[in-house]
Amino acid sequence: MSDTAFPTFPGKILPHWIEAATAKGFDIMDRIIDRLHVALRCHQCGALIKARLYTVMSAQPLCPYCVQTGWLITAQNAGLTYIDRCPEDRHYAFYEAPCGHKIRRQLELVERVAAGRTGIRCNICHKESETDEATKQGWTLLGPDPEGNPNYRHYQHTDCGHSQRIARANLQTGRLSCGGCGEQWSAAPSHLYAMRFTLPNSRNLVKLGYSKNPESRLHHQLISDPAMPCAILRKVAVPSGQIAIRKEKALHRKFRRDYADAVVDPAIYKGHIKVKSEIYDDRLTETILAELDAIATDFTPRVS
Repeated sequence: MSDTAFPTFPGKILPHWIEAATAKGFDIMDRIIDRLHVALRCHQCGALIKARLYTVMSAQPLCPYCVQTGWLITAQNAGLTYIDRCPEDRHYAFYEAPCGHKIRRQLELVERVAAGRTGIRCNICHKESETDEATKQGWTLLGPDPEGNPNYRHYQHTDCGHSQRIARANLQTGRLSCGGCGEQWSAAPSHLYAMRFTLPNSRNLVKLGYSKNPESRLHHQLISDPAMPCAILRKVAVPSGQIAIRKEKALHRKFRRDYADAVVDPAIYKGHIKVKSEIYDDRLTETILAELDAIATDFTPRVS
């Protein structure tokens, strides 16, 4: 509403009307339109607005200019740019996201984002991100999960064309196989690995294990804190998961027998490394690496 004159309505402005309006942040400027309406001047921004007399007396009149200013400020605090109200639903508005895309969100949601209680994302960019991560793993994103699980998506394998449901978290970390052409884990190529972890007290520990994807195993399954210093010291490719687990178990038996004092109590790394065994003191690192190097030699093609 602009600051223009309204058609006036003859009649007195009663003192208790003035008192009520003043207590609620407004001055009554005139009676307008009919006996049910008054013109109010907002104490906060000075805008002239119309209001029902009943609202002045029994509720809190709202200045639309101050309300919109609040939306603008809230949007800015949420990292967005306010564009306009949604004409289809008064609880929604349109915003420009930092990426430049136009998004429609609930006003209440944007308030929570501005207060730091939740986050917000652009659906267009999010879909592009999901498409890219699928492509990197050799899959094509077809759409949402046919069964409606929000944690799953529908993908198609680029190599063979087979389509299936896959948990997005598994696709992101490469922990998946194709139901059309993929091998079972026991037959698929795998790795033995050695990893080093540095606890908050600066103590170094080493882990021996096996995984199809050691990088994913380290960063998505083992560490509780992404900021924890850790590294893959060595990884050795082996022909199958079955061979990997057989070699790994044999080494753990050997270490528990010959280096029992190097086996670390799980209580020491509880809350930092998400396993309950197979962790050794750092002094066993060179021994573990030597064992892995010997295994690597067994699987290195010999040149005749």
